[in-house]
Amino acid sequence: MTRTRLEAFSDGVIAILITIMVLELKVPRGTDWQALRPLIPVFLTYVLSFIFLGIYWNNHHHMLHATERINGAILWANLHLLFWLSLVPFATGWMGENHVAPLPTALYGVFLLMAAVAWTILQATIIAHQGPSSKLREAVGGDFKGKISIAAYAAAIPLAFVRPWIAIALYVFVALLWLVPDRRIESKINR
Repeated sequence: MTRTRLEAFSDGVIAILITIMVLELKVPRGTDWQALRPLIPVFLTYVLSFIFLGIYWNNHHHMLHATERINGAILWANLHLLFWLSLVPFATGWMGENHVAPLPTALYGVFLLMAAVAWTILQATIIAHQGPSSKLREAVGGDFKGKISIAAYAAAIPLAFVRPWIAIALYVFVALLWLVPDRRIESKINR
C-alpha cells in the first residue's frame, strides 16, 4: 500500500480542523477597536492552535516521505493521531472563550499530550514496519524533541490549575521547539 491516500486524507482532515477553528472567531458587533478587545484571547488561542496543527501537518508530510510502505497498523495509528488532533478546535474555543481558565487550559494540554503520544505511536509503528535501518529510524534517533514535548505537556496539565499562564508558556515552548520542520527527516530524504 502506498502513502499517497494516507497523506491526502490526513491533509484534508487537518485543513478542515483549521477551518473549524477559524469559524470560532465571531465577527464583533461594534466598528471600533474596542469591539475587537473581547476577541483577543480567542484569537491568540487560535494562533497557537493554528501553529500546532501546522507543525503536525509539516512534520507528518516529512515523516510520510521517509515512509516507503503503509500497512493496516500504520493506518490505525494515523487515525489515532487524527482523533486527538480533531479535538483541538474544541479545546481551542473553550480555552479562548474562558480567558485561559484552569480547566480549559488543562484540557487543551491533555489533547496536546495525547496527540504527541499518538505521534510517537505512529512514528514507532512506521519504524517497526519499515525496519530498524529505515530512513525514519535513522532520522529520529532517540527523538529528544518528542520526549521533551511529552514531558512539557505532562507538566503543563497540573500547572494549569496552579497558574494557567505557566501552562501556556510550556505550550508555546513546545511550539517553538517544533516550529522549524524536522530537518533530521529532510536530510535523510534528500540523501
